[in-house]
Amino acid sequence: MSDDDRVFKALADPTRRFLLDLLFARDGRTLTELESELEMTRFGVMKHLRVLEEAGLVVVRRSGREKHHFLNPVPIRLIHDRWIDKYTERQVTALLDLKNELEKDHDRD
Repeated sequence: MSDDDRVFKALADPTRRFLLDLLFARDGRTLTELESELEMTRFGVMKHLRVLEEAGLVVVRRSGREKHHFLNPVPIRLIHDRWIDKYTERQVTALLDLKNELEKDHDRD
């Protein structure tokens, strides 16, 4: 499975997107903190976090006996640059061209 596939798979699940939103709001949360925000078992949250880690979207750091989870936005940015940004460029350029043409026509009147 490619890195892009892992990221898309991780982002496909609403629970995992919610976990990423939680980490975006406040990074460095423990499993207990994340678990308290969800109505699922600790094991269920751990499974979702494992998928996010495998996709590189979450990085774990140990501090004593606790593991802290941190958001890594780089894989999302790479997906954006590869799959989203290039497809919007043409539309933005077309809209700007249309705007310029309409303004040019309006100035002639």
